[in-house]
Amino acid sequence: MSRTANIDDNNDKAGQRAGDNERRRVPTRALVLVPDLKRSARPLSDAATGAGRTAPLHSPHDRLEEARGLSEAIDLDVRDAMLVPVSSPRPSTLFGSGKVESLGAHIEADEIGLVIIDHPVSPIQQRNLERAWKTKVLDRTGLILEIFGRRARTREGRLQVELAHLSYQKSRLVRTWTHLERQRGGYGFLGGPGEAQIELDRRMIDERIMAIRKELEVVVRTRDLHRQGRRRVPYPVVAIVGYTNAGKSTLFNRITGASVFAKHQLFATLDPTMREVRLQSGRRIILSDTVGFISDLPTMLVAAFRATLEEVIEADLILHVRDISHDETESQAQDVEAVLRDLGIDTLAVDAPIIEVWNKTDLLEQPKREEIESQARWSSERPPVLVSAVTGDGIDALLGAIDARLGSGDAELQLDIPPEGGRLLNWLYEEAEVLARETLDSGGVRVRVRVAAEKKERLLANARRSGVEAVDVRRVSNQV
Repeated sequence: MSRTANIDDNNDKAGQRAGDNERRRVPTRALVLVPDLKRSARPLSDAATGAGRTAPLHSPHDRLEEARGLSEAIDLDVRDAMLVPVSSPRPSTLFGSGKVESLGAHIEADEIGLVIIDHPVSPIQQRNLERAWKTKVLDRTGLILEIFGRRARTREGRLQVELAHLSYQKSRLVRTWTHLERQRGGYGFLGGPGEAQIELDRRMIDERIMAIRKELEVVVRTRDLHRQGRRRVPYPVVAIVGYTNAGKSTLFNRITGASVFAKHQLFATLDPTMREVRLQSGRRIILSDTVGFISDLPTMLVAAFRATLEEVIEADLILHVRDISHDETESQAQDVEAVLRDLGIDTLAVDAPIIEVWNKTDLLEQPKREEIESQARWSSERPPVLVSAVTGDGIDALLGAIDARLGSGDAELQLDIPPEGGRLLNWLYEEAEVLARETLDSGGVRVRVRVAAEKKERLLANARRSGVEAVDVRRVSNQV
């Protein structure tokens, strides 16, 4: 055979492989169903909210759009998304028999390969629906786990997702398997009845869960060592939290100049990222971008991501980023606060270490913007900061608010520095905020500075080495 023929044959095979790869990349056709259960607003616990207060439910339209967004986050071809009224959930199929039949016809006509149900679905319901529709069924928890599995990049993130996934799978073992025949124990014909397949699967899952938890214990210890190291520096940690797609990563990039992946997509980022930021006062902080929250966040995910969420618990200050342009911003805020309360953070205390950041002001029409600005001005407790992470509007005010909140224990000092004290003067410009400066007749300079409480002793030590007295301005003012 000629060399040309070989090349042509290889090209044909390569083209065939490319075609096969292209076919494999064809996204799965999906149908998104949002059960519209007739229920009232869910009450929040009195201990958390005070008597009589309830959290508003997300509107059916918002739930539908969010469910579609979650599905598209893993590149599904969403052929249709619909609300399905459910007056009384059926234990066997969730939906009534007539609705199951009509949906089945729709699924067959559109050649749907996956049905997403934005609601908890029991293992028995999942099995029965898959048999009736002859297609795969995934509930909200399973969908979120799939997204987290796609987004996890670090070893820690992958371990946490796998732990949550296995916990979910373990709950799905009951009556969902068809291969429940017993495995014969021993060898040949001598062994008696062995484990049922369901028991074997459960044991294997339990063993893997134990192994992952041991690995995560190492992760927790490592993170704790990192936190101890940061405390010795010490730089205060500011954690960014918020509903998914509220613009947290965009805000993080705007403040730090980093290039963390940010996209108008639910759960675009998953693994936490930290960067050092220098504020106007000279204070250095560690800014942490964390995973986004969502309504009805699976409990197993909160438990599995405890190691990551420890960064929020241990933070000196929390920035709660809200998409103030979203119609459901209040409901989203309460969903985030509910998760924070689960982590042991009192979100309702007046002195809670939280600053609300009302993001995406650039998307507001002028009348709405004026209304929001007025609302922010009249907020007596913990006034929010309005920003646009995209345009940069309000970022300086936010950094000032962070500085002021962290600087409640700052000292204000005055120093007369001689001409040969250039090294001390340079340190002040690097590590403190110079509020005023004037030249003295001696050729030296008099400076008034604000210094973080944790740096005051270092400043006094440097001043003593330079033979300079540091006078506490506030103490002198109080004596006068």
